[in-house]
Amino acid sequence: MVEPAGRRMEAVRRHLLPPTPVLRPNPLSSLAVVEPSPVIIGGMVLDIHAKPSVPPHPGTTVPGMVKYISGGVARNIAECMSKLGTRPFMISVVGNDMAGDLLLKYWKSAGLCTEGILQVHDATTPVVSNVFDSSGELIAGVASVGAVENFLIPRWIYHFRLQISSAPLLMLDANLPPESLEAACMLAYESGVPVLFEPVSVVKSTRIAPIAEYITCTSPNEIELVAMANALSPSVKYNFHKMKQCKDKADAVEYLFEMLSPAMFSLLEKGIKMLIVTLGSNGVFICCKEHTNFMKDQRKCKQTPFSTLLLEKLDGSFTPNTPINLCGESSSRTCVFHLPAVSASVSSLTGAGDCLVGGVLSALCGGLDIIRSVAVGVAIAKASVESEANIPDNISAASVADDAKRILLSAKKLWCK
Repeated sequence: MVEPAGRRMEAVRRHLLPPTPVLRPNPLSSLAVVEPSPVIIGGMVLDIHAKPSVPPHPGTTVPGMVKYISGGVARNIAECMSKLGTRPFMISVVGNDMAGDLLLKYWKSAGLCTEGILQVHDATTPVVSNVFDSSGELIAGVASVGAVENFLIPRWIYHFRLQISSAPLLMLDANLPPESLEAACMLAYESGVPVLFEPVSVVKSTRIAPIAEYITCTSPNEIELVAMANALSPSVKYNFHKMKQCKDKADAVEYLFEMLSPAMFSLLEKGIKMLIVTLGSNGVFICCKEHTNFMKDQRKCKQTPFSTLLLEKLDGSFTPNTPINLCGESSSRTCVFHLPAVSASVSSLTGAGDCLVGGVLSALCGGLDIIRSVAVGVAIAKASVESEANIPDNISAASVADDAKRILLSAKKLWCK
């Protein structure tokens, strides 16, 4: 008897995907073998960053600096992973214009595969224009990402079902249209590939609603978390109110847990297995059932020189009040951990969240467990905020390991019931 989830996924298959072609064996060739690589699907964007050198004034221009930077949530995460030694397979779309050429040229210069990147002749490459204040905080931004909505469709994603089915993990960003999110989830679900959903923005974060039960992990900030919980439980109203300036970090973390825990627990009840909730300078919450294994097939993990160093340096460095096993058999207990942020000299905040996710995914692919992987992500986010670029040019494995170890030594278990 077909389970309800399987029946729903079969309906999605028939609706969204073309019929499976009839394959005839070629006696002169063997079956293609795909090296397992994490698959990243989402936007490649040209970011325009404007940072005034004096306080901005409405209705007029002010002096400052304007830069063109390769961006896009999925692209940033994939680039971060590549700089940590993990080679992701990127599925995306760009236009046949100056911005698209720049993005592809940079991707090729980094030695990354462009097979999954569709260049459309009559499309405009996604562009995001951001204005920052003098401290690096985003004031306003405008995103033009229609090419992702219009051309990153199920039929293109389906070309790469072999890469998805053999991947250690799949990451989707919420710039994808709903039908593409469903198609990608279906391919991953059929092969038991864990899926991370990156919410991108408050508005787009709600696209998780139809696919929540197929999401292994998601990485929202506070307001994205609440928006997702409200989308999944329309009869309940979850809220988040930023607390006033608080010098005591412990008080701030306690307030955030009290404010956000109802939304976190709600998302777990809707089928999401794990949450990595980013809290800015207050660090990160990890929320999951006690025995949650992110990487289902450890054989697909591939150690790199970067991950080997991290494994050596971080061995035995997480000792909360009592040991918590995040692998193995299922359990009804829900656990919440807090990992603090690392103090940094802020230059730009735009790439921090993407570097955190890229660091987490690269560490997971390198064989680290989820707690240590998130600590690595937080450490790499620190390196990002100290860089003008979305992704730092040079990421020191030794520095990341040292920062991650400090983070783990200060990590706390907040809840396990």
